[in-house]
Amino acid sequence: MIKAAEAGVHIFGVRHLSPGGAQHLLEYLDKLQPTAVLIEGPSDATGEITHLTQGATKPPVAILAFTDELPVRTVLWPFAVYSPEYQAMKWAKTHGAAAAFIDLPSSVTLGLQDAMTRGRSAIREAVPAADPSGEPSTAEVQDEESLYSQIAQLAGEYDYDMYWERNFEHNASTGAYLTSILSFSSQMRELGEEKELREQPSEYAYNALREAYMSRQIQATIAAGHEPGKIVVICGAYHASALAGQAAPMSDDDLAALPSRSTKLTLMPYSYYKLSTMSGYGAGNAAPHYFEMMWETIEAGRPEELPHRYLSSVASHVRSGGTYRSTAEVIEAVRLAESLAALHGGSRPTLRDLRDAAQTLLGHGDLAAIAEQLARVDVGTAIGSLAEGVSQTPIQDDLNRLLKTYKLEKYKSTVASELQLDLRENRRVSSSEAAYLDLNRSVLFHRLNLLGITFAKNRPSSQDSATWAEHWVIQWSPEVEIQVVESTLLGETVEVAAAYVLREKLQECRSIAEASALIRIACQCAMTTQMEEGSRVLQNLAALSRDVVGMAAAARELSTILSFGDIRKVDTVPLMPLLEELFRRGCLFLLDASGCNDEAAGAMLTAMNELNGISLEHGDTLDEKQWLQELLLLSERDDRNPRLSGYACAILMERGAVSAGEVAAEVSRRLSPGISADLGAGWFEGLSMRGHYGLLSRMSLWEQLNDYINALDDDEFKRALVFLRRAFSTFTPREKIMISELLGELWGVNTEQAAEILTGELKEEEAKMLEELNDFDFGDF
Repeated sequence: MIKAAEAGVHIFGVRHLSPGGAQHLLEYLDKLQPTAVLIEGPSDATGEITHLTQGATKPPVAILAFTDELPVRTVLWPFAVYSPEYQAMKWAKTHGAAAAFIDLPSSVTLGLQDAMTRGRSAIREAVPAADPSGEPSTAEVQDEESLYSQIAQLAGEYDYDMYWERNFEHNASTGAYLTSILSFSSQMRELGEEKELREQPSEYAYNALREAYMSRQIQATIAAGHEPGKIVVICGAYHASALAGQAAPMSDDDLAALPSRSTKLTLMPYSYYKLSTMSGYGAGNAAPHYFEMMWETIEAGRPEELPHRYLSSVASHVRSGGTYRSTAEVIEAVRLAESLAALHGGSRPTLRDLRDAAQTLLGHGDLAAIAEQLARVDVGTAIGSLAEGVSQTPIQDDLNRLLKTYKLEKYKSTVASELQLDLRENRRVSSSEAAYLDLNRSVLFHRLNLLGITFAKNRPSSQDSATWAEHWVIQWSPEVEIQVVESTLLGETVEVAAAYVLREKLQECRSIAEASALIRIACQCAMTTQMEEGSRVLQNLAALSRDVVGMAAAARELSTILSFGDIRKVDTVPLMPLLEELFRRGCLFLLDASGCNDEAAGAMLTAMNELNGISLEHGDTLDEKQWLQELLLLSERDDRNPRLSGYACAILMERGAVSAGEVAAEVSRRLSPGISADLGAGWFEGLSMRGHYGLLSRMSLWEQLNDYINALDDDEFKRALVFLRRAFSTFTPREKIMISELLGELWGVNTEQAAEILTGELKEEEAKMLEELNDFDFGDF
């Protein structure tokens, strides 16, 4: 079969994201007037060219391929406005030429990726980033780093990017550019092929497959009736020499033998940040926005104005930050950049020349002073856009519709924005849709979070107790779009997909704490059916559980849901019997669960606090008498964890459920001579964790504590101090001073000395004592 070069097909090698390459390509196409423009890209995406070239499409955009079954695999082909491939598509549309992608279909690309992941392919490394340019992947760039560095060193340039820009982007001769690209491609392959075969055979095989398939597509175009001399092939520079004379077309049998996965295609907006090498994109460049500025000056026929535009933009950002920079400094920076370019024999400054000039004149020598401004001008914050409904998956269409309905389109930006929501009804508007706008936004955000779509992130509201307030941080990224597309497998709308995920989570749920959290999520997502299902799951799990900590956490979740049920317009009444059951079981098993070691007591303290709070919030419904009775039993027991017994006594004091005389008697018993420090001081620690000012007002208590401490021997005294210091760590600085004054008076020392004894940092020996207590079983008493 005749190869492309022999047939007279024109091969034009480019670098992806190259404004200079795009300009030379357009000049070449204008001169040649081809009937067919073949572009390196997924051949099954040729139908998307119509959408990519319509007027409503604003790059950067990308073709996204994804598998239509689990596990989901994705691959992207991004375009900027200055991508040579994108400009070639637009030229073909304007001039009536046929345009087609000719690289491996996305199904094969993802099939190779999947086979590689499972280890059933000879391709050991990750499949290179399959972009239309054929630029080396991140892995390839790393493997060939020394080669690129050698090229830069031989050229006397700082790095390879600087070499490329000076010799190719600023090369004004189309003929010289095309010849240089082919020569460059051939020499690069000769230098790197031996190493690639030896060290990266998978990369070599992958590129060979792609080139064979592209040759096949070129032959198919000729067979379709296009004269070879009227066919232009746009491919990555790396592949240019191979397609020009080496690559044999792939046979039908070879194509059929390639692994494949069923895929779907869509278009998605992209961002300059994701196009930049800063994001880890191997075929990107360091400054997408800078190259857009370059493209705009080239299009305008005034490429010499790029230094002025770049440095003026940096100065503008510096000024907007509150630092004055004069026009004279900008002019001097332009002159310096041009002088630096001249030193390297270049006609125009490179990005590095411009950055050096900006640092010197606009940053006054300090890079840190203008680092943020340089990043804004180099990378930019641009996000592409597509016409509504263009080549979208159903869930993308649904999300875009919801964003428009809820007036959230302006937040579709790479710059993070904060949004405060008030979930209460807005009575100042006429329509019900407007009245509950923020509530509907909240439901959408919670559904997206459930789906793992990170468009909106919830932050604690500044009003901690306000059930009607939410604080969200909203930021769009290409990853968000991919997450949306991947959710297509879960449902055609956001609501259906979220319901599917929640149902799956409930079926896999194995703990009451998890079940209650899922009920709360269902409430926030306004999914009544899933709330009912979650209630059944929770009830079944609770019936078999003796986990007080888990039941308290679940009860707290239900209590929270009940508190904002009216705000969210969700019927929470059916949850009340479930809360009653959890609370009752938490009370019944409190005593048994309190026979734990010191480490587990921390979680139990939290559980007791939650159960007590719930009893106060729902005292008219819950059995408050039972709760206080169980606390009293715990407070009197000597064979339970003393911290928990003391804490139970503190709650009873706080709620007025025990008299002053009863408290005094219990203090006297607990702090009597002969009671070990582990029990006496441990119990006092639990007692002191609540009602600080109530304790401070009881002088008799401190006298009893003093008598108890005086009765301890030296070893017991040291152990007691460990408990007391930990107990007093929960007091405020003012309260600590009051304690020091009380005990200082009793001990006959000044306040400072008492404070040092009671509130000093734990020594290593004391910390070790606490660790030993974690393994102590108080149930042995």
